[in-house]
Order: sequence, then structure tokens, then C-alpha cells
Amino acid sequence: MRETRAVREARRAREFEAFVAGAGGRLLQSATLLTAEAPEDNPRARRLLTHALAHTYACWDRLRGEDPYNHARESLAVRFARGTWRRWHRHGGPLLAGPLAPLSPQQRLVVVLRLHEGVAEEQVGALLGLPANRVQTVCERATAALLHPPRGPAPARVTVKAAAS
Repeated sequence: MRETRAVREARRAREFEAFVAGAGGRLLQSATLLTAEAPEDNPRARRLLTHALAHTYACWDRLRGEDPYNHARESLAVRFARGTWRRWHRHGGPLLAGPLAPLSPQQRLVVVLRLHEGVAEEQVGALLGLPANRVQTVCERATAALLHPPRGPAPARVTVKAAAS
């Protein structure tokens, strides 16, 4: 017996809703880290996630055994890379507040995919069009920048006068 179109679409919607209920929070956290926004105020991250989920839903029937989380994560990363790097270079970088704010967009993308999402260097390289050793170098430099932030200016020299006895 063949399913009617309405039944297939309802099943598809239920499957996608279950996917979003399970994966949406983690994907939003990744998007928030990418955009370097504060977790409680992240409109760019929400917009990025909405577009990635819309793309995943549009491809839902064609995934055929492919991991939908992986597809959504790749869509999120590609959309971030295409949209953010152009704006970053054009405007000199926005004012950011998140924990990865000191990093460039490329560094944030590599750190989020490698360390937060656990994606292999080869896969990150293939996604970004970079050799695996370049991904490793970017990740190491970004990690070093986060663990050892540059010091501020040295304090002004203070002279202490000896007390007269």
C-alpha cells in the first residue's frame, strides 16, 4: 500500500521535529560560539542556526542514511564561513562578547569544529578547503591565544619616596 503525500509529509515533519528537539540545543551552542555572542543575547547565532536547519529540512528526504546532525553542522559551518569572513574583513571585525571573541572567524570555526564538535582535522580541512596540517596549525594557535592571552600594558612606574625619620 502506497503512502499518500500528506502521510509522508507528516512523517517527515515528525522526524525532523524529533531531530531538532534532540540536536537543536547543541547546534545553537555551536552557532553561539561561532558568532562569539553572549549565550543570552545571540540573534546572529539563532539566524545562522535557522538557515542551517532550513537547509537540512529541505534535504531531509535525500539524506538516505546520512547523519542529519552532520549535515546540519556542515551547513552551519559553511554558512558561517561564507557570511562572516566577508563582513569581518570589510568592517574590521565586530565587537564580540563570547568566550571565543579574541579569535578570528577562521580560528573560531576550526576550534568549534575540532574541539567542541570533535570533527577530525581531515574532515575540517575538506569542509574549509584547507590541508589537514593547516587546520592543526590554526587550531594550535587559536588554543594558545585562548590559554595565554596577550598581556595588557605594563603598569606605570611608581616611585616610592623614603619616609623621613
